[in-house]
Amino acid sequence: MAVLFLTEADVRAVLPMPDLIDTMRQALGAFSGGQVVQPVRSVLEVGAEHAFFGVMPAALDAPASMGAKLVTVYHSNHDRGLPSHLATIILLDPETGGLRAIMDGRFITESRTAAVSAVSAKLLAREDATSLAIIGSGVQARSHLEALRHVCRFTSIRVWSPSRAHCEAFVAEADAGGASIAAAASAAEAVRGADVIVLATASKVPVIANVDVKDGAHICAVGACRPDQREMPSDLIARARVYVDSREGALKEAGELLIPIAEGRIDATHIAGELGELVLGKIAGRRNGSEVTIFKSLGMAAEDVAAAALAADRARAKGLGQVLET
Repeated sequence: MAVLFLTEADVRAVLPMPDLIDTMRQALGAFSGGQVVQPVRSVLEVGAEHAFFGVMPAALDAPASMGAKLVTVYHSNHDRGLPSHLATIILLDPETGGLRAIMDGRFITESRTAAVSAVSAKLLAREDATSLAIIGSGVQARSHLEALRHVCRFTSIRVWSPSRAHCEAFVAEADAGGASIAAAASAAEAVRGADVIVLATASKVPVIANVDVKDGAHICAVGACRPDQREMPSDLIARARVYVDSREGALKEAGELLIPIAEGRIDATHIAGELGELVLGKIAGRRNGSEVTIFKSLGMAAEDVAAAALAADRARAKGLGQVLET
């Protein structure tokens, strides 16, 4: 049996962001349309530093694909000169169950997360959105800047992160696509007046305040991914129209929602719907220009498998990667 092995460089070479955004839109629609079998991921807390190891399987009807992502989150890796999020994706033949491909999943995790946020911005941000705020300066900040520029026409970008040095380095190196970009003195300064806000931090507590978010803003919240973590306060969640990638996943993992539910501020019906339902036209999006919309992203195996399947097909067509005979 021939198994394709792809490095991160191989995957990068075949997954340009515009194509990935389109693939994520299709995967989201397939998930919310009942064409995906996918459990909520299993997460183990491991080691003295309480790192995370997640297992994320999925099978998609069209295009037929099946596989799983093994993902780890070790925040101490920054001290080792390694990415905090590492992953490996395996693809299986949906007809036989045989091993089809093994590939690095770190870049897919980084880029598909931003691509899904871009889908949310395309569907939920105001059409006249011109200002972007990014809270965080890591890989997700970088990938979101790239992805969102494909769906919005920004003229100004403000960035803030807890590390001033990291923030200034990010601003100096960023490709702003012609927009002005600057490091803000605080998260509040970055967020005030912004039409689109990206929250991409490792914080377990809110990093922005409700009062600083202007009417009509759209928020892509991607940093907090556990029940005891959140980047937004309860009053902001209660104020906004909230969308998720998976209702089931959000009500199990998203502290952004679980904490205000426990406080009695909202209940599960506060979720307006899944992003895939919006893709399919099953639910309404933004209802007026002053409404605050939030996309709470947790990431789904269906997104990883769809991206990996596209990467494998394109790599085979281009002769990239290493073929292993098993």
